[in-house]
Amino acid sequence: MPHFYEKPLFRYPVYTLIGLTTLSVMIIWGYQWFIGLFMTLLFGFSLFFLIKADRQVKTEIESYISTLSYRLKRVGEEALMEMPIGIMLVNDQYFIEWTNPYLASLFDVDTLVGRSLNDVAESLVPLLKQEVDSEIITLHDRKFNVIIKREERLLYFFDVTEQKEIEKKYKGERTVLAYIFLDNYDEVTQGMDDQTRSNLNSEVTSILNKWATEYGIFLKRISSERFIAVLNENILSQLEKSKFSILDEVREKATVQNVSLTLSIGVGTGVIELPELGGLAQSSLDLALGRGGDQVAIKQPNGKVKFFGGKTNPIEKRTRVRARVISHALKEIILESDKIIIMGHKYPDMDAIGSSIGLLKVTQVNGKEGFIVLNQDEIDSGVQRLLEEVKKNSELWSRFITPEEALEIATDDTLLVVLDTHKPSLVIEERLLNKIDNVVIIDHHRRGEEFIHDPLLVYMEPYASSTAELVTELLEYQPKRLTMSMIEATALLAGIIVDTKSFTLRTGSRTFDAASYLRAKGADTILVQKLLKEDLDLYVKRSKLIQNTTILENGIAIAKADPLEDEWYEQVIIAQAADTLLTMQNILASFVIAKRDEETVAISARSLGDVNVQVIMESLDGGGHLTNAATQLKGITIDEAEERLIKAIQDYLEGGNEE
Repeated sequence: MPHFYEKPLFRYPVYTLIGLTTLSVMIIWGYQWFIGLFMTLLFGFSLFFLIKADRQVKTEIESYISTLSYRLKRVGEEALMEMPIGIMLVNDQYFIEWTNPYLASLFDVDTLVGRSLNDVAESLVPLLKQEVDSEIITLHDRKFNVIIKREERLLYFFDVTEQKEIEKKYKGERTVLAYIFLDNYDEVTQGMDDQTRSNLNSEVTSILNKWATEYGIFLKRISSERFIAVLNENILSQLEKSKFSILDEVREKATVQNVSLTLSIGVGTGVIELPELGGLAQSSLDLALGRGGDQVAIKQPNGKVKFFGGKTNPIEKRTRVRARVISHALKEIILESDKIIIMGHKYPDMDAIGSSIGLLKVTQVNGKEGFIVLNQDEIDSGVQRLLEEVKKNSELWSRFITPEEALEIATDDTLLVVLDTHKPSLVIEERLLNKIDNVVIIDHHRRGEEFIHDPLLVYMEPYASSTAELVTELLEYQPKRLTMSMIEATALLAGIIVDTKSFTLRTGSRTFDAASYLRAKGADTILVQKLLKEDLDLYVKRSKLIQNTTILENGIAIAKADPLEDEWYEQVIIAQAADTLLTMQNILASFVIAKRDEETVAISARSLGDVNVQVIMESLDGGGHLTNAATQLKGITIDEAEERLIKAIQDYLEGGNEE
């Protein structure tokens, strides 16, 4: 309406019309005066009514605008004072200058004016200091979306409690899919009579059905060793709080019946599409099984993985059938390649070097050229002694090349074999993974979330003592013309002995079979002992580490290097210190912290099986086995590493961990 007022009835075209009419009447007066008189009177009456109508329109418009202005003012006042939106003005010192009644009513006071924002809602002060325009906060058990206008020092409070409740309810009721797998069902039931097997099935099914009923889970057995479970996010949250006690219940009931039966559960969550949910559940189950079973893996689309359980030693359940199949598959892949490059992890140990030498023999017996990647700057004293023996065999030593040489000789048909690790960040030369498409992984560590992308063949057995043991079994199924030199067999045996602490940890019947095979091939046990001999200075250095030891509850010991001494330690010394601590009375797990170099702090962890040190080290971006694990932390001090370690231990003792 205002634009009518700005342009009155007498616009410029009207003035022109009046002027032309006046001129026409004057002309008519010159010819016929009585017609001119009539036209003049008619024009005068028309002009009078036109002016009167214009004034009336102006009066109506002014009245309308006045009324509208008043109404708008009233609406503004009503909105400011009565609408359920909180409004607050603060000064530079964060004192409240004004609030509307609605906001004051939330605090059950007459006025908030003059009070400090810290006293009213201290969470608002950091928001005002930060460069954020809005944030969700909680006031008196209600959630508000606070919108900040910095220039005016003005805050709007929108109550979003109901919205958040709906979102929470929606998320809580989203579907979750889980696969439940009886880890070693075939091994346990093999040889059982029908009645015993039936009783075991009934017992396991009864336990799982009772558990499902208690939590409101739909459970369906789809095969002799596999179940599928359908639940929602709320139920999953309850299961996490219970630390998935069903794992312990099944294990304990099975133990009573003198069988070793455990569960692995893979959970898919966080997506709406059911096919993707099923894929996440299967991927989680593969991850749980790859880590040794008896645990739960919960995988989300963002890559986050939570693990629960995994607190028992994995039961050996490898079969020679699988070893033979893998050996033949590896042979076919080798025959299709022009050359084979073999690579272990950074700072290789006896297991990595020994298994590399064994895999080189697999390559040679199949008539292909093989090379072992080695970084001479990343070798400890024990491995150095082994390499000194290798150098005596010029043909074998000529197969060792630098990472740069490996990059130069790699072609599209080259095969890369990664040993004793499956994490891209831990290999000697990560650029080889990017250059070579054909990759084979052979490892005995529990699988972590970080994994080499799209390998041709994966042979991961967390039940094995060492990668050297796995490679030895592969050698047994290679062509019969295979012959090994003394140093080749000894290197493999040294890898097994070091990783089993002279056949005391993670040792199964297959471990002794592999050692027997190597002994028959000429492995020198005396040479192994010479390779493992300690230097006196290293012994003293290791003792200094152990000297500064703190014993926590649950029989956990933490030793660390003196933070004031800028001394560096080789990885092998840190690991040996952890092994030594574990031999002390009443110590169930040991952790040793020391500097590897200027930027790196290393932690080695050992246990007797009661504490899963792998889970603890994984929470610090490391990994390993239940009884043997480690990590390396960049850019922190020894004291900061100790704080992070203690927190990780506490989180482990309280329940599940998240990667």
